[in-house]
Amino acid sequence: MNTKFCRAYLSLMYAFLYIPILVIIAFSFNDASRSLIWHGLTTHWYHVLIQDQDLIHIAGNSLTVAILSSTCATLLGALASVTLYRYRFFGKTALHSLLFVLVIVPDIVVGIALLLLYHALHIPLGFWSLLIAHITFSLPFVFLTAFARLNGLNRHLIEAARDLGAKEHTIFFRIFMPLLKPALIAGWLLCFTLSLDDVIISYFVTGPTFEILPLRIYAMVHLGVSPEINALCTLLFGLTLILVLLSHFFLRKKA
Repeated sequence: MNTKFCRAYLSLMYAFLYIPILVIIAFSFNDASRSLIWHGLTTHWYHVLIQDQDLIHIAGNSLTVAILSSTCATLLGALASVTLYRYRFFGKTALHSLLFVLVIVPDIVVGIALLLLYHALHIPLGFWSLLIAHITFSLPFVFLTAFARLNGLNRHLIEAARDLGAKEHTIFFRIFMPLLKPALIAGWLLCFTLSLDDVIISYFVTGPTFEILPLRIYAMVHLGVSPEINALCTLLFGLTLILVLLSHFFLRKKA
């Protein structure tokens, strides 16, 4: 295929993906309220965000859920990946397939399923229901990342460790964990990003007593896209971009 054609195609693809984001970033500095006409450069809308205590509290809620859910999902995903890699038991293939299916199931299906489950178990919607939901949809991503890393492991290392008298916990902490470290860090960063950006599942399981940033942005957009929303989306995009780059770095490390 012609090299110039490939470059032109890639340029158009990236332009289609990123020009809307660049427009949001540019108009977050626009010195005009609810206007698509450029009136000048200002950082006023970022100062408005900083002074909005309610919004800061909601952002704190989002960060709390994202950090806790990512940490729990990483721990559970690491244990699940090591278990499915090392041991043979009935239903092993089915469990592996179920974890993979959760990655491709539409978010709206997961959200409704969790809502029905909470209703059946009489679990009130709020912080804990949201945290469980975020752990649920984040865990498969950690598992797949860690399991892919384990598939490249030389099994002779485990056999040699056993021959030298190493116990199970020694093998886990001295062999598995050092090898899994880059994948687990990358998985944690990916889960944090997914949790911080989630709208659909969170919409079904949050409830009226607890609010997070993506849902607040969704509600604000109904009143029109203001420069304040543009500034908030710019900050979220910047944070997400940093986390994705860090995740990419750790996935490539020692590959």
